[in-house]
Amino acid sequence: MSDKLTRIAIVNEDRCKPQKCRQECKRSCPVVRMGNKGKQCIEVTPKSKISFISETLCIGCGICVKKCPFEAINIINLPTNLEKATTHRYSANSFKLHRLPVPRPNQVLGLVGTNGIGKSTALKVLCGKMKPNLGRYDEEPSWQEVLQHFRGSELQSYFQKIVEDKIKALTKPQYVESIAKAVGENNVRDMLMKSNERGKMEELIEQLDLKDVLDRKVGQLSGGELQRFAIAIAASRNADMYAFDEPSSYLDIKQRLAAGRVIRSLLRPDAYVIVVEHDLSVLDYLSDFVCCLYGVPSVYGVVTMPFSVREGINIFLDGHIPTENLRFRQEALQFKMAEAAEEAFQNDKIRNYDYPNMSKTQGSFKLEIESGSFSDSEIVVMLGENGTGKTTFIKMLAGIGQPDDGAVLPKLNVSYKPQTINPKFEGTVRELLIRKIKVMFMHPQFETDVLKPLNIAPLLDQKVLYLSGGELQRVAIVICLGTPADVYLIDEPSAYLDSEQRIIAAKVIKRSILHMKKTAFIVEHDFIMATYLADRVIVFDGQPSVKTRANKPQTLLTGMNKFLKSLEITFRRDPTNYRPRINKFESIKDREQKASGCYFFLEE
Repeated sequence: MSDKLTRIAIVNEDRCKPQKCRQECKRSCPVVRMGNKGKQCIEVTPKSKISFISETLCIGCGICVKKCPFEAINIINLPTNLEKATTHRYSANSFKLHRLPVPRPNQVLGLVGTNGIGKSTALKVLCGKMKPNLGRYDEEPSWQEVLQHFRGSELQSYFQKIVEDKIKALTKPQYVESIAKAVGENNVRDMLMKSNERGKMEELIEQLDLKDVLDRKVGQLSGGELQRFAIAIAASRNADMYAFDEPSSYLDIKQRLAAGRVIRSLLRPDAYVIVVEHDLSVLDYLSDFVCCLYGVPSVYGVVTMPFSVREGINIFLDGHIPTENLRFRQEALQFKMAEAAEEAFQNDKIRNYDYPNMSKTQGSFKLEIESGSFSDSEIVVMLGENGTGKTTFIKMLAGIGQPDDGAVLPKLNVSYKPQTINPKFEGTVRELLIRKIKVMFMHPQFETDVLKPLNIAPLLDQKVLYLSGGELQRVAIVICLGTPADVYLIDEPSAYLDSEQRIIAAKVIKRSILHMKKTAFIVEHDFIMATYLADRVIVFDGQPSVKTRANKPQTLLTGMNKFLKSLEITFRRDPTNYRPRINKFESIKDREQKASGCYFFLEE
């Protein structure tokens, strides 16, 4: 039958601990209890590291999922048409990828999807670092069988080139910190000169602003410098396939656009370029077409056919694929400006705070701050390049640093989420939340508004020290919002979060600040998130790391226009979901908006 289902049984290696439980999964399984003399549906021996679940014998009752004390089991039913489209599976009861993105020469293919959905796996396969096993992890197929599987598609000729060793692939890795560990003692200039195969090194150093770090060791670079260095290394080499995994991490808006221009400069008639990116405005700016990935994180992922950039990103946000008549998310993600903030300003009980002119000198860097004011139920977003003093200003508001000139800030209770999160707590997430925000953690409203949307429940029994970057970020946002304060200071809440989590986090922060009738100062480089959050903006200008100025808070439209004019880019809004879209440089729309002085449209 066409609607017959196939089952995926996933056992989480980190959570499954057969020696520490009573093997409830095996004891409660109806198939096991029926006494099948052949292979059992669930097998756990005293020597088993994790339990094994037979997907052919499993009846999909889900009892083992509910009974497992460590929540290590997931049973998912899939239509059989996906079974035939299986591209890769790592092992029994592990993640499964269905279908592959189709790269096209002389065009940038963008990949968008949540974390753990198979984007990095797809990159490894397309770069020839991993042979697709078509789901046969125990008996790897030959390349002849792989080519037969993709027969008739564009991927057949692509894999034929891989087999014949005609594709040289280069990958800019997701975690640039690994580069510092591998070549940390080497000099930046030497590393760049070694890889200068295209003869474009001087141009790349200029475009990616690497002049000031050329004589440093790679291990001494900051996150943003390391990211730009990694992009320069990849872009300076001769290759047939360039893959960039999250090239915007750690970069400010100006640097993201510069990196985008460098990546697009790699296009040529015989070269493929693939980019995995969570900043949707950068993905929009970079890509010629987009493949969405959907499924269940760490369980299975499915790659859609390629769509035009606008259509692909809108499908991802809408959660519905019209070509497959399939909905993969319950609610669509929209960006319509909330009117709640305007209503809040009409409230007579709003408190206003003023801060004076201030300055702060740190070594050779000087920051001057123009006096300004802020009020309850307001979110102020700080916009500027890296090194302009946004984090310095946030720390002064938090009381961590004092102004040089003895200026007095209003005395406020603050809750501060720092830019970098270095966990030292040795217990579980539950223990940490009880210690830090016990009252709010137990509050039903806080659970509905913050904990559930940020999906904290699966993390509660995990050790804080073992959390990934995105998991730590979500926990840090929860602790910040759960701490009673007058002002909430949140430094780069989008770091390490995927596209979907960023939008959800922005909505959670906005809703919480308005409900609590408090103020938030937020530093954010993701343009879509910054636009959605901001009631007003503080624009930082000047020479980064030398002398800069923080202007007084301005309205969203005025501030964005000033900031975008300095970057020489224009934004329009998508009429479907109101997301901001960067106009292609020197396009008709870009020239029209620059001529009229409207660099940013609040509404269309």
